[in-house]
Amino acid sequence: MRLIALFCFSILFLNCEDKQSKKKVTIKTETQKETIIESTKIEEDSTNTKEKPEFPVLTDSNMAMEFFLEYEKHNKENKVRITTDFGSIDILLFNETKFHRANFIYLTKRKYFNGTQFYRVIDNFMVQAGNSDDRETVRKRTEIGRYLLPTDTKRGFKHDRGVISMPSGEIDNPHKLASPFEFFIVQQHGGSHFLDGDYTIFGKVIKGMHVVDKIAGVETDEGDWPDKNIFIRKVEIIN
Repeated sequence: MRLIALFCFSILFLNCEDKQSKKKVTIKTETQKETIIESTKIEEDSTNTKEKPEFPVLTDSNMAMEFFLEYEKHNKENKVRITTDFGSIDILLFNETKFHRANFIYLTKRKYFNGTQFYRVIDNFMVQAGNSDDRETVRKRTEIGRYLLPTDTKRGFKHDRGVISMPSGEIDNPHKLASPFEFFIVQQHGGSHFLDGDYTIFGKVIKGMHVVDKIAGVETDEGDWPDKNIFIRKVEIIN
């Protein structure tokens, strides 16, 4: 009798457990569907994130303009520090030349300038930087893209001593569009006003002109390249 009673109880227990299990499974299934859908979305987003590069490769000037138009809205920094082998130079970037300010901030955040050089130096005229004979610089430019920025010369700025301006690009460039990777600082006492109207002024030195003067005074070869390389160790945003 005990065996029969135990057997009946076992069957009853198993049936109850089975019903409860089915209930739980049903509830879990609905929850799992939501979880799977959410998980799939996350996986898709993750996949999309992997497929999309962190930064776009800027392939032409129009694309660059669209990019920097949006970029400057969310990146309002306007003071940078350039640390060189001769000391630091602090620069204020002008909000009036927004594309050029945004470009410089963008390249700073991409750490493009780190390891580049002052590659053209003319005493009592200007010092030019942002290039290098290092392959690393070529690699960085390839990753960032090949583009030019339009000149923006009607903001009332003059090529006074201490201003920072953009040289023309080397590629086909009849309108003297600005080379985004390079810049020059006017070192000439009294300024270099014959440059006005041709090149975009987008900032000025607010501290460290003595460093600019030191760089301008080094010995150079016939191509104005310093006999001893003068590196930009880093460019960082200070405000």
